[in-house]
Amino acid sequence: MQLQQLACFVAVVDEAHFTRAAQRLHLAQPSLSAQVRSLEREVGGPLLHRRRGDVRPTEAGERLLPYARRILADAAAASAEMRRVRGLETGVLRVGATPSAGTALLPPVLRRFHDAHPGVVLHLAEAGSRDLVEQLAVGALDLAVVVLPVAAHGGALATTPLLRDALVLASAADGPAPVAGPSAAAGDLADVELVLPGQGYDLRATTLAACAAAGFEPRVVADGGELDVVVALVRAGVGAAVLPRTVVDGAGGALR
Repeated sequence: MQLQQLACFVAVVDEAHFTRAAQRLHLAQPSLSAQVRSLEREVGGPLLHRRRGDVRPTEAGERLLPYARRILADAAAASAEMRRVRGLETGVLRVGATPSAGTALLPPVLRRFHDAHPGVVLHLAEAGSRDLVEQLAVGALDLAVVVLPVAAHGGALATTPLLRDALVLASAADGPAPVAGPSAAAGDLADVELVLPGQGYDLRATTLAACAAAGFEPRVVADGGELDVVVALVRAGVGAAVLPRTVVDGAGGALR
């Protein structure tokens, strides 16, 4: 059975007249009649008593009628739902972000998106860039804010640079500076007690790689925390950490 056949059948029953049903559906009457006959062949028998000026459903037509109405209603509802999804009136947006981006960048952006599209549910995932890229590649996420560069996965992923963020050596604002001067090179970290985030964080890999390139093992005093824990430990004076400038600026003056 086809939706057009069912729509023609229901219209004829509602109007009790082929001509009025054809006008309602904006069809030529021969086309409407052909659709009904095709449906009757499909079900194997007549669905309508055809009397001049008075068309009524047969017993088979009465049995089919509620199903036809339900199918047409479901199809209309499905079509409307797809229009709402395409128009961002409803649906789910799955967004991934590194911890630093999730804390410093996404909240105001997602607030504006929610205000514009309140019917869309936001599902958020926080992880390192490599994990997020893997989730994108298998379709578990729709988009993600990651640290470039990333694996292209055979051209399946597209990247758009959003901003450049400096990495800084952050320490508690009310404690002594870990290094002298306004800037620090990787070699200056040799005597600094460091707080490192856990496995999977780009900051951890970057910090350890910089230390290795400078020829020394870092002095790690706290290891393995999430980013907010790292920031809290640095704020408390446990040690210093390599952090994005946006994270330090977002700490409200507690870090320098």
